[in-house]
Amino acid sequence: MTATEAKNRKINVGDGNDVVDIEIPDTAHQISSDSWFQVAFVLTTGINSAYVLGYSGTIMVPLGWIGGVVGLILATAISLYANTLIAKLHEFGGRRHIRYRDLAGFIYGRKAYHLTWGLQYVNLFMINCGFIILAGSALKAVYVLFRDDHIMKLPHFIAIAGLICAIFAIGIPHLSALGVWLAVSTFLSLIYIVVAIVLSVRDGVKTPSRDYEIQGSSLSKLFTITGAAANLVFAFNTGMLPEIQATVRQPVVKNMMKALYFQFTAGVLPMYAVTFIGYWAYGSSTSTYLLNSVNGPLWVKALANVSAILQSVISLHIFASPTYEYMDTKFGIKGNPFAIKNLLFRIMARGGYIAVSTLISALLPFLGDFMSLTGAVSTFPLTFILANHMYYKAKNNKLNPMQKLWHWLNVVFFSLMSVAAAIAAVRLIAVDSKNFHVFADL
Repeated sequence: MTATEAKNRKINVGDGNDVVDIEIPDTAHQISSDSWFQVAFVLTTGINSAYVLGYSGTIMVPLGWIGGVVGLILATAISLYANTLIAKLHEFGGRRHIRYRDLAGFIYGRKAYHLTWGLQYVNLFMINCGFIILAGSALKAVYVLFRDDHIMKLPHFIAIAGLICAIFAIGIPHLSALGVWLAVSTFLSLIYIVVAIVLSVRDGVKTPSRDYEIQGSSLSKLFTITGAAANLVFAFNTGMLPEIQATVRQPVVKNMMKALYFQFTAGVLPMYAVTFIGYWAYGSSTSTYLLNSVNGPLWVKALANVSAILQSVISLHIFASPTYEYMDTKFGIKGNPFAIKNLLFRIMARGGYIAVSTLISALLPFLGDFMSLTGAVSTFPLTFILANHMYYKAKNNKLNPMQKLWHWLNVVFFSLMSVAAAIAAVRLIAVDSKNFHVFADL
C-alpha cells in the first residue's frame, strides 16, 4: 500500500443507521490492534513508573500533608477530566487523529500543528531525560550498596542506563509490540513499590517523631510550592494520549474511556500508597528518590533498585514512541521490523535520540527540577490548556453559555499556572546549577 493509499484509508464506525466513514492517516506503526485492557496497562505503567519513588520528596515535602493530599486528589480529578476531553475528540471531523499534533492541526491549522509537535517533543524529551536520570540514580544506588569507593560517578551510571535504553528501543519496534513487557513492567513496579512501602513503614514505626514542616524562607516556600504544583500534573499526564489511543481497537472512544477509568481508579492506588507512606515515614527529610531514605537488607534494596532501572527502560520506550513513530513514518520504514535495513535505521535514529537524551541527563541530573519544568512548559499547555480550548472550539455549537465559560476559565487558570510554575522551575534549576557543577555526582 502506498503512502497516498494509506493516507486515504477509511473504515466504517458505528452500527445500524449511524455508520460513518472514518479516515485513517498514514503511519509506519500498528493502530487499532490492542484491547482496552492492554492500553489501560500502558497508561498504568506510565503513572506507576519509577517516578513514583520521587513524589514523597517532590510533592509532599514542598506541600505538606494538607496541600499534598488535597493536591493529589484534585490533580487526579482534573487530569481524568482533561484526558476524557482529548479522548472524545479522537474521531472528530470524520478522521482518526492518531497524533496530538494531527488533532491540533485539524482544529486550528498548520501553525498549531507545528507548535503542538514542538511542545509535545519537548515534553516527551524531558520526561525521557528524567527516566534516564532515574535509571542512572538507581544503578548508582545498587553500586553504593556493595562498593562505596566513589570510583564511578552518577554520569557514568547515566551513560550505562542510556545504553540499556537504546538496546531496548532497537529491539522493540513499536508501542503495540511491548506485549508481555507490559506485564513485566507491572511486576517490576510492584517490586519497588512494595519494598519502598514495607521498609518505609518499618522505619516509620521505629522513628517516634518526624518533622512535617515546610522548610525554607517565605520566598523559597512560594517557589517550591509553585514548582510542586507542576509536579502534581506531571504525575498523571502523558502528553501523548492520542498516540496511545491510536493503538486501541474500535470503538476507540468507548474503549479509551474504559482504559482511562482504570488508570485513574485502580491505577493510581499504588502511587498514592507509596507517596503518602514515604512522607509519613521520613517527613520533610524524605529524599527525592525514596529508596535512598529507606533502611533494610542490602539484597532487598538492591532488588528494588534493579526493578526501578528495568521499569524505567520500559517506560522510556512508551514515552519515546511518538518520536520513533515520526522517524519511522517520515523515512518510510515498512515491512519486517527485524529486516537488516530496518534494524540499522533504528540503531542510527533511536540510538542517536537516546544518546542526546543521555548527554543532557548527565549534564544536568536534577530530577525534581526536570519534573517541575516539564509540568510547567509542556504538561500544563498540552493536557489542560489545549484540551479545554480544543474541545471548546470543536464542540462550540453544542455547548451552552455556562459550559463555554467553564472551558475558558480552565484555559485562563491553567495558563497562569503554567507561567508561574515555569518561573519557579527555572529558578530551581538556576539555584541547583550554582550549587552543583555540570555532570554533578548527586
